[in-house]
Amino acid sequence: MASDMAEMLRDIRREMASTTGWVGKDQLDARVMAAMAAVPRHEFVPEEEQADAYRNGPLPIGHGQTISQPYIVALMTDLLAPAADQVVLEIGTGCGYQAAVLSRVVRQVYSVEVVPALAEAAAERLKALGYDNVRVRCGDGYQGWSEHAPYDGIIVTAAAPAIPSSLVAQLKPSGRMVIPVGPPYGSQTLCVVTRDTAGETHRREILPVAFVPMTRGEG
Repeated sequence: MASDMAEMLRDIRREMASTTGWVGKDQLDARVMAAMAAVPRHEFVPEEEQADAYRNGPLPIGHGQTISQPYIVALMTDLLAPAADQVVLEIGTGCGYQAAVLSRVVRQVYSVEVVPALAEAAAERLKALGYDNVRVRCGDGYQGWSEHAPYDGIIVTAAAPAIPSSLVAQLKPSGRMVIPVGPPYGSQTLCVVTRDTAGETHRREILPVAFVPMTRGEG
């Protein structure tokens, strides 16, 4: 596993270098890379996918969902510009891998998952692995988790057709949201949305991506 992890980290660095023209930097924050090295990705993938757990690509996790490519997880975490004292909201818990990575670079993570079976399994997995600063609930990601708002950062791990205003409203002034935007299985773009002290939002497009669509639901 150690050699597989090392190869995954090398792949992340190589892909970061190849996308510097889009991202605007050629390496990820050291804290983010340390978090990627600390989280055992094989604990978050199904048994039948174990052989590819550290491959730099997405993998199916059931219910039509995927665990994101490691490079994308690292990039989205970096784009959030996380700080140790921050509170972050994640939309789309999935298997819990992105939440686990976030937990290593911020103070508290709240995560919302629309699929009940995934939400339950992720919560149990994160607890068993000792990620005590992550809370998971099942619900409609479009509504966020207003009880703990406003957030220093919001990360969305499924593509929305447009930036949800309900999530922007839960973002602190000077906070940022990282979100893929675009039609289901169509042309999508990873974006960073910032909210200034006057409440105005600003959008920066980063690079083309492919995510499962963000869906509505009740939890």
